[in-house]
Amino acid sequence: MLDNIRIILVNTSHTGNIGSTARAMKTMGLSKLWLVDPVNEPDSHASALAAGATDVLGNAKIVKTLDEAIAGCRLVVAASARSRTLSWPVMDPRESGIKLVQESQTGEVALIFGRENNGLSNEELQKANFHAIIPANPDYSSLNLAAAVQTLCYEVRMAYLQEHQYPEQEEPYPLTDDVERFYTHLEQTLTDIDFIVKNHPGQVMAKLRRLFNRARPEAQELNILRGMLASVDKLSKNKDS
Repeated sequence: MLDNIRIILVNTSHTGNIGSTARAMKTMGLSKLWLVDPVNEPDSHASALAAGATDVLGNAKIVKTLDEAIAGCRLVVAASARSRTLSWPVMDPRESGIKLVQESQTGEVALIFGRENNGLSNEELQKANFHAIIPANPDYSSLNLAAAVQTLCYEVRMAYLQEHQYPEQEEPYPLTDDVERFYTHLEQTLTDIDFIVKNHPGQVMAKLRRLFNRARPEAQELNILRGMLASVDKLSKNKDS
């Protein structure tokens, strides 16, 4: 199961943090590190701070976009340090660990961490099913990147050691690729029927993303929704012809 869990760092500035993340992962039995558009690729400083986890560092996959890093995943959890304007389903670290381990039994899952200075953007956060927030001291809640990774990876390991308590998911959830295709289809259909005004889209799609992320339709349910949209598309074209 742990081989199905990806740790993703987005646009990391300091190579030392990449090395420290590799070390934090290996101590908890995790090995799949993905780097999205790092400012600098891992170097000797990263290797030094990896301290014995150079295998994790050396096997890290480097990609340009977050979409590439989460492609093929059934569950995406994003670490977030603060509440955003648009609220999203939130879990604490323990809940995150349980959820990631449970769903890693049936496919790949991802845990995303953002930039050292300002975390993940709202657009990046909206690609996640859940946000994980570490309940740190509100008077001093600033964790460095490796500390945040260590905290959440620890909870993943604890859940892994107790995995017999969490039954396997009976119905699979769709891959992130399929979910993104659904959102693209949904936006196009709503635009075609003038529910969304193209020049003034507002927050409709962001709020619909939040709705469907909260509901988490299974793969078959998503297929039903795509079928409904296809029927709406057909009726709309017949009326226009």
